[in-house]
Amino acid sequence: MESKNPVFSRQSKGHQAWGSPTPTPEQLQGMYDSPSYAPPAQRTMTIDDVVVRGFITLGTLVVSAAVAWALNLGTVALLIGVIVGLVLGLIVSFKQSTNPVLILGYAVAYGVAIGVISHIYNDLYNGIVFQAVVGTALAFAAMLTVYSLRIIRVTPKFTKFVVAAGLGLMGLMLVNWVATFFIQDGIGIRSGGALAYVFSIAAILIGCFFLLLDFDSVEQGVRTGAPEKYSWLMAFGLTVTLVWIYLEILRLLSYFSSSD
Repeated sequence: MESKNPVFSRQSKGHQAWGSPTPTPEQLQGMYDSPSYAPPAQRTMTIDDVVVRGFITLGTLVVSAAVAWALNLGTVALLIGVIVGLVLGLIVSFKQSTNPVLILGYAVAYGVAIGVISHIYNDLYNGIVFQAVVGTALAFAAMLTVYSLRIIRVTPKFTKFVVAAGLGLMGLMLVNWVATFFIQDGIGIRSGGALAYVFSIAAILIGCFFLLLDFDSVEQGVRTGAPEKYSWLMAFGLTVTLVWIYLEILRLLSYFSSSD
């Protein structure tokens, strides 16, 4: 039977009651020195995390592209790769997903598409793929240098400009695609003429500016202590931008090759 004495009741439950002996200085010091409970801290993202995930993501894309090239897959594989890659890319982008399965799935799907496209271009213009790969690597190195030396600073105004330019670029591509149903070369931004040269150069420059935004996102994530898992999202962004630059360089080089 539980005691009705409130003092005894509190003592039985482990609470100090009136009249209990005062803790000694040694006991107080021991209580002070005892570690307090703290939940395990989540590891934050580092530059090395982004580099490793970037190599994994881009490496997956390159391997799947090489397999598609070696097997000489056709337009069906190209269409499937573009559709699957586009869907996965939109999911990752809009949900800001850090799921490596979705991100690597995008890399595989778009790798297949890029492998088929590269094979087609190389059959038409021998050696053009190697030139495009070198051009993409040089663009990456140049933008990394520009960002590291703060030659171009990523400000909110600059970010708005680049995003608006990217949206305008995609809008023009959509208009051109719709126009091809009525006019053979659409509005001429992909026909190989003077306007096509200007459009491809602008697309490459905007892609390079997006690399600066990607570098800034990585730096801000590390500085603010973003969780480690966000390194996958950073790697995804870098891969998407590099794919964009590569495809535009490939197309621009094809204009020069076809005019020879």
